[in-house]
Amino acid sequence: MAAKAGCTAWRHTSMSDRRVTVRKTYKLFIGGAFPRSESGRSYPVTRTEHAARASRKDARDAVVAARKAFPGWSGATAYNRGQILYRVAEMLEGRRAQFADELGGPRKQALEQVDTAVDRLVWYAGWSDKIAAVRGTANPVAGPYFNLSSPEPAGVVAVIAPAEPLLGLVTAVAPVIVTGNTCVVVASERAPLPAITFAEVLATSDLPGGVVNILTGHQAELAPWLAAHMDVNGLDLTGVADPELKQACEQAAAENFKRVLTAAEDRGTRRMTTFMETKTVWHPAGI
Repeated sequence: MAAKAGCTAWRHTSMSDRRVTVRKTYKLFIGGAFPRSESGRSYPVTRTEHAARASRKDARDAVVAARKAFPGWSGATAYNRGQILYRVAEMLEGRRAQFADELGGPRKQALEQVDTAVDRLVWYAGWSDKIAAVRGTANPVAGPYFNLSSPEPAGVVAVIAPAEPLLGLVTAVAPVIVTGNTCVVVASERAPLPAITFAEVLATSDLPGGVVNILTGHQAELAPWLAAHMDVNGLDLTGVADPELKQACEQAAAENFKRVLTAAEDRGTRRMTTFMETKTVWHPAGI
């Protein structure tokens, strides 16, 4: 009996030693789903991990998903959008250790980056029902009527995310969606993997599918097509380091008068107001 028990123990140990590690498959995030690139391409990010290399077709699909989600998201109350952004912050806080592992580098520094990303989401969530009061005005007019201006979301915004894998992504995306826009994001080319893990947070945080769509791949391949897309209303180029690529995107964006952001502070109202239109209405007074 002792020999049999020993044999069983040896067998379990041997099987454990031969266990194959289940590696994560990194895909795109379009319309609330996680498809592979239609091209089937990928590119190496680390020695053992690859990210999907999005194509122009993937970019077009992402714009379609963002446009489809826009009426519902822009029509939601500002308070509700703030609640959802706060929920994203909660979910990110709950996966703090996982994101620190993916960011790599010194542990303390990685945790600080995650904490800053969480705080930034909360900060922008707080602006959701306040930006209209700050941005809107009652205009003085010489007549028996009121003249009121109020901000509205511009529509679909293409975002070329800054190089910081998580914090740069959150810094660019949060101000775009808190005001009611939807977006297509090209993640950090050098370190795209945390962006797809962040997409898992978005997918489980009450954010409607299509509000945020995340592509991984090469900036030079995707940015010009998004800049030239006639159903994109805004373009955030703060993540483009190549001056020639940035200039080419700005020129392409002028074709349909896109709102373009080329530089902005990490946390401020400009990132929100750049992608807002102003609607002015007249209303009779004294009747």
